[in-house]
Amino acid sequence: MTSTSTITTAEAHRALQRRTLRVVMASQVFSGTGLAAGITVGALLAEAMLNTTSLSGLPSALFTAGSAGTALIVGRLSQRLGRRTGLAAGYTAGALGGAGVVLAATLDNVLLLLASLLVYGAGTATNLQARYAGTDLAAPDRRGRAVSTVLVATTIGAVAGPNLVAPTGTLAEHWGIPALAGPFALAAIAYSIAGIILFLLLRPDPLLASRTAPALPGTTTSAGRQPDRRFRGSVAAGALTMILTQLVMVAVMTMTPVHMHAHGHDLAATGLVIAVHIGAMYLPSPITGILVDRIGRIPVAVASGVTLLAAGIVAATAPDDSVALLTVALALLGLGWNLGLVSGTAMITDNAPTATRVRIQGTVDVSIALAGAGGGIASGMVMAATSYATLSIIGGLLALAVIPFVAFSARSNAGVPT
Repeated sequence: MTSTSTITTAEAHRALQRRTLRVVMASQVFSGTGLAAGITVGALLAEAMLNTTSLSGLPSALFTAGSAGTALIVGRLSQRLGRRTGLAAGYTAGALGGAGVVLAATLDNVLLLLASLLVYGAGTATNLQARYAGTDLAAPDRRGRAVSTVLVATTIGAVAGPNLVAPTGTLAEHWGIPALAGPFALAAIAYSIAGIILFLLLRPDPLLASRTAPALPGTTTSAGRQPDRRFRGSVAAGALTMILTQLVMVAVMTMTPVHMHAHGHDLAATGLVIAVHIGAMYLPSPITGILVDRIGRIPVAVASGVTLLAAGIVAATAPDDSVALLTVALALLGLGWNLGLVSGTAMITDNAPTATRVRIQGTVDVSIALAGAGGGIASGMVMAATSYATLSIIGGLLALAVIPFVAFSARSNAGVPT
């Protein structure tokens, strides 16, 4: 494989796709650690520094809002300069944000905390955007599996991150840093490594190479295709599937550590529940990818809404002292998100014209991030006004809105493979 971004044969096309997946998977192991570590203690850190539960969803809202702006920037950088540059820049920003949170907690500076959380969101956005790098050179009938391959690599770091909360907290205290800031120091290091891996090794760039790649045998290209009503409907259905699943997942996940802390559970128990949750977000990806490619995008999207409803019901009915049932609820929450993300990503990649695909992907991820920000803000307010159980039920019912959206898309695409 040459160092240029030109592919001259189908075999070179496949070889670069395999190399791309290996490099992106390696970076995702580290980025998953950064993502999960901050999520686990963000709400607790805000609660401690702001001295109120009603604003404990603010960290999630800030770093998801920050991820919205980053998704747009990373998308534009990728469109112009390739995935390598866009993704590396996003992870660098996430690392700076994590370091800023550590400094803010040490100085007890709330304004610096809020600003740093906003920048920290760059890591979240970049972690999600990396999945598209796996689809740039993938054959249409393997796009679901390509997305899932990237996502499952995140599992290693995502599961390890929450379980490192206690030891990194202890180490942070040894250095005179608040314990809850320790995981953000880990996130800064992990995001830095992920960015370095991509910047040094993602060559040739898969996005740039895809623009000159020959079509694989038995596939067609969408280059130059105009986004007619049928395809716009499919893109919208994919986007709405991911937006709703993100909103529900962030809202319930953000308040779970706060709920557990209020009922006497320690950081180790909270870390375990979040680790299982994040594992369920990514670990089922190989199976999800196969299902998306074999039985279709729409049935899997419908399954995501049903699974999130089940998660809400279990979370709402779990006794306050039951770590086991909360673990089941958060596992279902993660699985529902996974089903929605993989199916929605495949719908968009299938139907967005090649010339504008990266721009559409970035725009959709902005909407996903904004939905997460809204879920994070609303979750604290709803829980403060009502209860964790009410929040969980509302989230589960909201997730069912996925079904009519994708059903409409199915009718619009009657006779078209989905």
